[in-house]
Amino acid sequence: MSQTPLAPIPELYVSYDSAQKLKLEAADLVSWDLTPRQICDLELLMNGGFNPLKGFLTEEDYNSVVETMRLTDGSLWPMPITLDVSEEFAAGLEAGQDIALRDQEGVILATMTVTDNWVPNKAREAEKVFGADDSAHPAVNYLHNQAGKVYLGGPVTGIQQPVHYDFRARRDTPNELRAYFRKMGWRKIVAFQTRNPLHRAHQELTFRAAKEAQANLLIHPVVGLTKPGDIDHFTRVRCYEAVLDQYPASTTSMSLLNLAMRMAGPREAVWHGLIRKNHGVTHFIVGRDHAGPGKNSAGEDFYGPYDAQDLFREHQEEMGIEMVDFKHMVYVQERAQYEPADEIEEGVTVLNISGTELRRRLAEGLEIPEWFSFPSVVKELRRTRPPRAKQGFTVFFTGFSGSGKSTIANALMVKLMEMGGRPVTLLDGDIVRKNLSSELGFSKEHRDLNIRRIGYVASEITKNGGIAICAPIAPYATTRRAVREDIEQFGAFVEVHVATSIEECERRDRKGLYKLAREGKIKEFTGISDPYDVPENPELSVETENVDVDNCAHQVILKLESLGLIKA
Repeated sequence: MSQTPLAPIPELYVSYDSAQKLKLEAADLVSWDLTPRQICDLELLMNGGFNPLKGFLTEEDYNSVVETMRLTDGSLWPMPITLDVSEEFAAGLEAGQDIALRDQEGVILATMTVTDNWVPNKAREAEKVFGADDSAHPAVNYLHNQAGKVYLGGPVTGIQQPVHYDFRARRDTPNELRAYFRKMGWRKIVAFQTRNPLHRAHQELTFRAAKEAQANLLIHPVVGLTKPGDIDHFTRVRCYEAVLDQYPASTTSMSLLNLAMRMAGPREAVWHGLIRKNHGVTHFIVGRDHAGPGKNSAGEDFYGPYDAQDLFREHQEEMGIEMVDFKHMVYVQERAQYEPADEIEEGVTVLNISGTELRRRLAEGLEIPEWFSFPSVVKELRRTRPPRAKQGFTVFFTGFSGSGKSTIANALMVKLMEMGGRPVTLLDGDIVRKNLSSELGFSKEHRDLNIRRIGYVASEITKNGGIAICAPIAPYATTRRAVREDIEQFGAFVEVHVATSIEECERRDRKGLYKLAREGKIKEFTGISDPYDVPENPELSVETENVDVDNCAHQVILKLESLGLIKA
């Protein structure tokens, strides 16, 4: 059935009166506290952004989406939208049971009838949806290391929208946007999806897209979850607001989309198209490597530069939204303007600043030219991202017990304090055990929890411009990676592998622990009865055999200088 232009689309919310009644009844239900990613998914389910979905996918629909990009009824839908939960939680549910879905403050947002409860084949999901079961992909890493083991499926009844305290006037549901377009008399609307700040090339690109499609422009940035390491959405939205002045107000609008991106390249592009169609948009800009997560474990791009455009083009007629494909825009110095890279004759000077180069210039406090970005945008970026030598960072030592981590960490702390300028905190294994983790034992689970706590404190110190020095054993690579991701949102994470051999550590055995471990008096001892994942590519590896402590600490200082974290 073809929808009349901009007619309201179905939402999953009940009326206000029913919602009040449901809230009372739902208070007695078993409840699940949603993760930030699940809240994004639930919001778009309830407000029609994920139309035609009526809830979290059933097992049958999930399998069909993974294998064929379609629901069992044949509708195109490329992304599994599932409620992942723990095994314990799932085990206590019966088929057909209603559960309450709550936000992180405990507010009930919706109820769900659990019709399906199954353990998915995540390796297969990774392979089909993301193109490879490779944990270098943030969504695959999430799937295996963060998401719950069990999926629940079933219809959702919406009680209230998730609360957002930020940029409230800029957030619109699909029906609010449709009503706005109706009111403005807009018939053709081209949407621009972005998770990065807008610079002049993007402005040029969007101008051209709107002109080419003879359409109005909707700047539709994602403010849900993007990729670890991306600039936070608060800064990005302030950057967008700074650029809006450059657009004609009567033909341009901006709205924020609370979507949790999966960075799934081609499938993600089709998914973005369907979501924008639900928001009343007629055209969608798909750029090079749309929603690509960067490099895989082998150092190659996960997706080809035009894979997303090809898949979108294949399905656009069925989707009812047209693709505007976009060329790479570059600045031609002689003509002082942006032009598509493939239309430029030889012999002209092309200027370009890559994302990496932009980050370098911000990190080092270097000039960012006006031809590249608007001064107002650069000002916002500099507010959030001061030069690296003024940012907080974390130095994370890892190595066997007795390898010399604490000794080097102490020496490093003193050297950094001598330099001054930033507060320095040492989070040594023993200190943390006493003050933060006194109730924890030494099981794998407890050791992981201890490292996550250290990571949490270090991320707060880093966020607030201080220096955190951590020196736990931290034997497991996945835990170290999780800590790295926590910290890299706010500053640099410098992993230092204190590569003293187990034989040397045992020979030193200052605390007599190896002797006890050999006698079986300490269970799960790293290097003896428990594994140690040697860091594959730490920022620095130091040998401590026949090297004095001062020299080891000095190597770290040199590394920090070369990374621009301290001024030479």
